[in-house]
Amino acid sequence: MTELGIGIGWRPEIADAVEDLPVDWVEVVAENVCAGHLPDSLARLRARGVTVVPHGVSLGLGGADRPDPERLAALAEKAEALGAPLVTEHIAFVRAGGPLTATPPLEAGHLLPVPRTRDALDVLCENVRIAQESLPVPLALENIAALFSWPDEELSEGRFLAELVERTGVRLLIDVANLHTNHRNRGEDPARALAELPVEAIAYVHVAGGVERDGVWHDTHAHPVPAPVLDILADLAGRVAPPGVLLERDDHFPAADELAAELAAIRSTVTAARRAPAPSGPLAARHGAGAAALRAGRALTGGDALHIGAGARVSGGPMPTARPAPAAPTGPATGPAAGPVAVLARPEAAVTRAAPSADAAARQRVGVAQAAVLSALVAGTPVPEGFDVRRMRVQSRALAAKRASVVARIAPELPRILGAEFRPAFLAYARSRPMPGSYRRDALDFVEGLLLDEQRPERRELTRWWRERTETRPAGRVARAARRVFGGR
Repeated sequence: MTELGIGIGWRPEIADAVEDLPVDWVEVVAENVCAGHLPDSLARLRARGVTVVPHGVSLGLGGADRPDPERLAALAEKAEALGAPLVTEHIAFVRAGGPLTATPPLEAGHLLPVPRTRDALDVLCENVRIAQESLPVPLALENIAALFSWPDEELSEGRFLAELVERTGVRLLIDVANLHTNHRNRGEDPARALAELPVEAIAYVHVAGGVERDGVWHDTHAHPVPAPVLDILADLAGRVAPPGVLLERDDHFPAADELAAELAAIRSTVTAARRAPAPSGPLAARHGAGAAALRAGRALTGGDALHIGAGARVSGGPMPTARPAPAAPTGPATGPAAGPVAVLARPEAAVTRAAPSADAAARQRVGVAQAAVLSALVAGTPVPEGFDVRRMRVQSRALAAKRASVVARIAPELPRILGAEFRPAFLAYARSRPMPGSYRRDALDFVEGLLLDEQRPERRELTRWWRERTETRPAGRVARAARRVFGGR
């Protein structure tokens, strides 16, 4: 079995650069690839023996509803197509409403934080177990960045993650940039979070950059990694040898040499931290490496590097066994990424305490709360009591900006047609129109709204764009406007 090592998030915009960078593995957004038709760049990386891990963003395991079987099946299919040793997702909700709450279904279009309450933890644990049963490889979950806090939370982030692992056996993807974001925006201590969580359950680590705007830190994945994020990475690596560390970059992609420099900084940070003295103090001894060593029956700091999932379960039971993957494809292998990749057996949940299932009432309570929050963020309803109104407005603007960026990426003709007016026009549309079921539909709805303005100078180009992408010609004002533009055709 091989460690993951140092990796980078594969994106089409930097595909050529990634093939030449000194990386051991890559992570790909699961929703951006098709199992039956992998991009040529990913196929070449796989042929070289580079591990590819699918990273999902749409399951919404922290939501009140049970995971969608079709989404789970698609994620499982991609894991098998990529020969991945594990799959990853997020501790977040991405949609709310619907039959459970008898309210209109709403999509966030981005990851939102779950309340750290017992109800939410029960729901999350049951959803995780459903996902684990549907996936062919182990699952790891990522802590997310948040711009707002839920009132009346019952658990710290570290304790929430620790209990999740204890009850489900799920692995963790720790994003140190998100810990930094939550420190800046919510006053949470990254060191305390690391000290409380079960570090032996870490599958790998994310590192990314961000930027401060108007006193709020935004986890953009579009800026260089700042020193405080590397400091948190060093703290983590001083507690346990992370099986893998990955650099995320999703926008404003720099030159390859700049990416290589960030990868080198990450590698040197981890190496230096492994040589430094272990963290000390009562909190670290109680919750961090010391507690992990007691549970696992081995010394973590300064010992052998942990492999994916090789850490003992939180309950102290036997470690999951590994079964070798089929032989890697023949052909030249380059660098440390060469070699077989182990496929790990799915871990059993810890048995130190009974693991209650989420009852219908708990799901409904979580669902009602999440629907109220999401409605305030995307539909303009009042902010629920107890929330910071200013932070909720920041989050609302961030969701709309995310929608605008994604629509611009999947429909690049629209920024070209509208020019500088694209972004303000889309944000004005998004303020009164919650996101539909897909970004493609979002783009169509946006253009349909523009077509109602008969004085718009770009109307002919927008009509042509809209007609080329609609399978049917809907009745109503938009269709009539389109017919007028094209003389009844």
